[in-house]
Amino acid sequence: MSDVGFVAAAVREGRTSADSVAREVGRRLTRSAPLNATLDWSQAILDRQATRLDAMSATQRAARPLAGVPIALKDNIVTTDQPTTCASRILEGYVSPYDATVVTRLRAAGALIASKTNLDEFAMGSSTEHSCRGRVHHPLDPARVPGGSSGGSAALVAAGVVPAALGSETGGSVRQPASFCGVVGIKPSYGRVSRYGLVAFGSSLDQISVFGRTVDDASRVLAVISGHDEHDATSAPLPPLVLETPRRDLRGITVGLPREYFPTDLDGAVRAALDQVRDRVRDLGGTIREVSLPHTRYAVPTYYIVAPAEAAANLARFDGVRYGPRRVGAGGDVEALYRATRGQGFGAEVRRRILIGTYVLSSGYYDAYYRKAQQVRALLADDFRRVFEEQAVDMLLTPTTPTPAFRAGEKTDDPVAMYLADIFTCSINLAALPAISIPAGRSNGLPIGAQLVAPMFAEARMLSAAAALEAALDPTREVR
Repeated sequence: MSDVGFVAAAVREGRTSADSVAREVGRRLTRSAPLNATLDWSQAILDRQATRLDAMSATQRAARPLAGVPIALKDNIVTTDQPTTCASRILEGYVSPYDATVVTRLRAAGALIASKTNLDEFAMGSSTEHSCRGRVHHPLDPARVPGGSSGGSAALVAAGVVPAALGSETGGSVRQPASFCGVVGIKPSYGRVSRYGLVAFGSSLDQISVFGRTVDDASRVLAVISGHDEHDATSAPLPPLVLETPRRDLRGITVGLPREYFPTDLDGAVRAALDQVRDRVRDLGGTIREVSLPHTRYAVPTYYIVAPAEAAANLARFDGVRYGPRRVGAGGDVEALYRATRGQGFGAEVRRRILIGTYVLSSGYYDAYYRKAQQVRALLADDFRRVFEEQAVDMLLTPTTPTPAFRAGEKTDDPVAMYLADIFTCSINLAALPAISIPAGRSNGLPIGAQLVAPMFAEARMLSAAAALEAALDPTREVR
């Protein structure tokens, strides 16, 4: 099993069976247990999906672009045949009565849903250490984190268990672990992919996103899950994404280097890796232009006001009445029920963000914090607009993360240090733009990612350019 295109073609053409793929994926999932990347999977469920696909006629299989391709799902994307827990005690055993739209589209395209993957609880974290089922181990160095919050999905793709997986992005939760694990991570424009069936964290920021071993792998999956969905009021009225032929060069492409993303204290290996990517852009015929996004320094504080505020509102439903196991509290009244259910069901990081969000939305603080954050968010979005429209820049090139993967436990006692791991990604979510992280080299064996950012709904051009860069880069090359 090589990549998405290879597996799909082999199953469609009858050179292998979906059953063979399902059995091999089951073996790989079993062997991957030490990563702690999977929360739920079943060989029986895999086999049932494969049997249905193998029973189709050759004509029916030929119409399925992801025939037999095994894809893992972050466990905040609901499915009817496996639990959806968000790695939280408050949702233990919950099984959704419906499939998320992306799951429906994957099934219709012939994909095999391989497993549900581990994550930071309710997608709140940057290391996948905040899970009620324990942390995910980095596939190259078990002492390090795979990034978060979609660390389980990233680890499975990096370990070769599946060629592609879905995660979710609120502030960088696919691109950051993609960078740490040395795989490709695509965050689409807000509205490009339906959020119906994604357990909400920050509704104006969340976007289902894709991991792949290559740009082609991730792009094929994104094309299938994209397109308008009447079940999602925030879904853009656009048809499914049509991919461009991958470029062989970057002639006619202007790439902006935002100076704020290359601070003097940037990790030396990350800077060296990005210098090589910049050189490859020039080698491929692209034009490099230095630009400025002057409000970048406000991105992290803005994000950590907007996202917790929305989280506090979205997680109010997990109260032991509407969702969650009911816990009996002292006093026996409704307040005691809420305190006991939420106190025992939510982990420390989720409680911290709910408290922050409730504070910034409270009377007397709303204008000082939440309203101000929304105003700054508009300024951040306008920075990107001016660069793309007024300076004729086609896309931006930045580091994905300020450092390679850090050690487990290194930042858990310092939430601010953990939040700064999203410094180069969260502004993209605030501005609702598409972005991709591709492997750009290694430092002492640990992967480093480079990020391309494009204008709203310009995914096709971004992915085509990323494929050209991917072909010109050696992702295993050590940088100094």
